Amino acid sequence: MARNSISLPRAAKHGLGRNFATGLLCPLPVLKARKRLAALAPGDPLHMHADDPAAVIDVPHFCAEAGYVLTGSRPEDGAELYIITKGG
Repeated sequence: MARNSISLPRAAKHGLGRNFATGLLCPLPVLKARKRLAALAPGDPLHMHADDPAAVIDVPHFCAEAGYVLTGSRPEDGAELYIITKGG
């Protein structure tokens, strides 16, 4: 698995890592993402690994409903990496 790190200093300051949602089932990955996004400034990205099969539906829906931007997603380290940018 990837190291628990995000390239943003702000994210590191808040102790945010990529692997906080692996091993969790719906709706926990989205709830954890919401909590971590609250600590970020508008425009900051959150990198989240999730291995719940429902996340491919839940994460895009969450972003659309909550005003976040799903900047990208790709398979990485046995999970899907979601890059969510906090809206303003």
